[in-house]
Amino acid sequence: MGSYRQKIVRLASLVVIGLFMSGCGQPKTPTAKIQTELGATIGSMTEVFAVQYIPVEGYGLVGGLRGTGSGECPTNIREYLKQYILTQLPERKLDPEKLISSRNTAVVRVHALMPPAFTESRSFDVKAEALPGTQTTSLEDGWLYGADLKEAGRFGLATRVLATVKGPVFVDTIDGVGGDKRAGYILGGGRVRGRYNMTLALRQPDFVAARRISDVLNARFGALTAKASSQSVIELSIPAEYGQQDERFISVVKAMYLSETPEATEKRIDALVEELASSADKQASESALEAIGNRCVKKLAGLLDSANEEVRLRAARCMVNLRSDRGLETLRTIAADSGSAYRMEALEAITTGANRNYAAGIARRLLRDDDFDVRLAAYEQLRRLDDVSVSRSRIGGGFYLEQITLPRQKDVFVSRSGQPRIVLFGAPIYCRENIFLQSADGEITIDAPAGQKYVSIIRKLAKRPGIPPIQLKSSFELSDVIRALCEAPVVKEGSQVRAGLNVSYSETAAILKQMCEQGAVAAEFRAGPLPKID
Repeated sequence: MGSYRQKIVRLASLVVIGLFMSGCGQPKTPTAKIQTELGATIGSMTEVFAVQYIPVEGYGLVGGLRGTGSGECPTNIREYLKQYILTQLPERKLDPEKLISSRNTAVVRVHALMPPAFTESRSFDVKAEALPGTQTTSLEDGWLYGADLKEAGRFGLATRVLATVKGPVFVDTIDGVGGDKRAGYILGGGRVRGRYNMTLALRQPDFVAARRISDVLNARFGALTAKASSQSVIELSIPAEYGQQDERFISVVKAMYLSETPEATEKRIDALVEELASSADKQASESALEAIGNRCVKKLAGLLDSANEEVRLRAARCMVNLRSDRGLETLRTIAADSGSAYRMEALEAITTGANRNYAAGIARRLLRDDDFDVRLAAYEQLRRLDDVSVSRSRIGGGFYLEQITLPRQKDVFVSRSGQPRIVLFGAPIYCRENIFLQSADGEITIDAPAGQKYVSIIRKLAKRPGIPPIQLKSSFELSDVIRALCEAPVVKEGSQVRAGLNVSYSETAAILKQMCEQGAVAAEFRAGPLPKID
């Protein structure tokens, strides 16, 4: 991680040299007069450098494949994995060669776009693919034991590790049994190692100017926000109040003025409020007003009655970001308006800027909305707020089962990116009586004849001859059916002992879709989008 930090600083320094030599078409203002120039902003004097998504890759071993793997892989990858296994499990007595050569394992290439971690370690989705030309037929039910992710195009034990990944492999079969089962995803299984800093590079190197910019930023956001590491470079850390909103923070930093007088500030506010009301680039003026601070609130309030809904949204959002409650009613009205194009933005502005109880109350009301996308967005915000309306339980160590009791509508949502989770909107949801269905591969049968007081769930292990079918009983509540499907064979929870069939998350998602579509469950099935990695 340190090499990337150094690379960004070096890049910033090189760009500074280029900007200094070319002038970049900017008027050259003597930096000695910076404190007296009313119009100078941080953005007019610097370039902002922030690490973007980084392509990363590596190699790992997927286990638990029930004979669908292979031991084939190039010699250099095999030697790498043998050393990696011994490094990771030094206390275990195992034969790496035997483990790699088993038909129950498969060597895979893992790759992803790693997000920059400006504030904390972040998780991300990773794709796993069987090596081309091998006899591996499927990664279903597999588990990636662990792999190091390094800069794409670089390989070897000595190369710096940027992230790690491990976890169950999600092979998407929701739309049927077809598709490429030699590839899958480790949902939310990647972990960034370390953190990055943003960097400001001065167009004209000057240590006095660098210190002045650092002082302005530290006075506004906190003492550890900015550090002038040289006459050309200022390193930034995102304040906690901006959370993961790094783009918003960058835009505010660029719009900040270095010198202020009451008269100049009033003129700027008037000009920016007018620009927000009438210009095409409303984002720039919104950021600039937020950069000035709460002195803008009074004049921003005049835009809350604008005929332009986008103007009302931006003015209200800016006010909430400046810790003023005067914009909340406008945001609430927009979020509740089924005809508004800005509902999601208004909801996000409320839940990130308003009092927690107020934000949760608005989001709970939107759980009853007729639009599922709005209900999903409200749930996501309540989940982020850790609100009591979302109950959560860990299932089988692989995913979360979450239930929401408020909505009138019944929906079963399955995530296919980020943290794996099944969400029951309108819980409790019950299976209907007199049902019979089988999974696409015939392994799972769910049966409840008319008059039977329980649901029978049977799993036949077709790929493990000699093992008899396993049968469990469940209540008609869908959450109990999910637990019976997915829990480990024996789960001890306090004084209770529960048993499950150890069905994978991906298999369960396909079964839930089938149950909804065949009328076994009176609910609408919804699936989130797949990760965008390629």
